[in-house]
This record gives sequence, structure tokens and C-alpha cells, in this order.
Amino acid sequence: MEIEDNGFIFSDDKQKIDVSAVHQYLSTESYWAKDIPLDIVQRSIENSLCFGIYKDKQQVGFARWITDKATFAYLADVYVKSEYRGNGLSKKLMSLMLFHKNLQGLRRYMLGTLDAHGLYAQFGFKAIEHPDRLMAVVVPDPYKKKD
Repeated sequence: MEIEDNGFIFSDDKQKIDVSAVHQYLSTESYWAKDIPLDIVQRSIENSLCFGIYKDKQQVGFARWITDKATFAYLADVYVKSEYRGNGLSKKLMSLMLFHKNLQGLRRYMLGTLDAHGLYAQFGFKAIEHPDRLMAVVVPDPYKKKD
């Protein structure tokens, strides 16, 4: 899938992804993957359904779905570079991703967010109905260098 809109290209082609740019954003600008090593970003891209936003062949946005393509998908690592925010790119990306052929007919789509609840609510996401049924193992600061 590749769509052009107002000079931006939205694509699910992993060959277009600038892994260094994605790593730079995630490791230095995101709150959820601070200090993530490059090799882990590479492995996460290899094993996910990924989407990029490009302007003049430069990576300006990214998102990936961790999915079995049959029953479940978890949305992760969503970003649009700050200088491109406010142009509706996140909304366009979400609308394209949710209609992707490999994400149809699933029984659950999930994500975690600190501050974008309003964006995701527009696409049907809501608070977990029974949070007491969910469990997790959380490793604090997994990428922090050990002394």
C-alpha cells in the first residue's frame, strides 16, 4: 500500500523505512523507548507490520503493529516528528492502517498511550472494559545502561 496525500507518502513498504531515523526518534525523543538500542529497533521492524510517513523521501512519521494477522494487533511506536504535527498526518495514518488488509477481522486491537487518547478515541479505541483481566510483566528502564 502506498498513498500520496498533500506531498506526503504513506506506505507499508519496509524497504522505505529509514531505520536510523526511527531509532533516533525512539531513543531520544519518545517517552516509551528512551535509549532503545538500534539492533532492537531493527528487530522490532523486521517482526512487525510497519507504516511510514515520508516527505521528500525523509521519514517524518512511523507506526507498527505487533500482530498475528488473525486475531490480535497491538499498536506501538507511533510518532510524527514535531515539525509536521498539526497537519492531520496521525489521523490519516490511523485511517489507512485500520483498513489494511492484514488487520481485518481481528477480535482485538490494543495500544497504550500517555497523551493521545483523543486521537485514538476517534478510531474506536476506548479504556479497557475489564482492566482486572489484564496482566503484564513490566521491566522498568530496560534500555538504561547498567554501571
